[in-house]
Amino acid sequence: MNKPAAPAEDGEDFNPAPTRPFDLGFSHRERKDGSLEVLREGRQAALLRGNRAMALLHILNTGSFEQGQQAMAKITGNYKRGNEGQAARHPRRTG
Repeated sequence: MNKPAAPAEDGEDFNPAPTRPFDLGFSHRERKDGSLEVLREGRQAALLRGNRAMALLHILNTGSFEQGQQAMAKITGNYKRGNEGQAARHPRRTG
């Protein structure tokens, strides 16, 4: 049985349904200690510190929404999913 997502810190309820065309379900939260928490559907997917946190924050603050979603997906390892293994073993690829 799945637990409902906890409300966000600002009191608003978390809505896991994507609201934008390129929404991959990622969000972020800056901590007081300067680290950056990357969330996927309301759950922590990564915790970044130092240069990695600053680099991702730069992308999130200067890039488009889609670029931010892609950057957070790459950082957390949730970037490539699906048939990559099957495609590598396809007869056309094995020559």
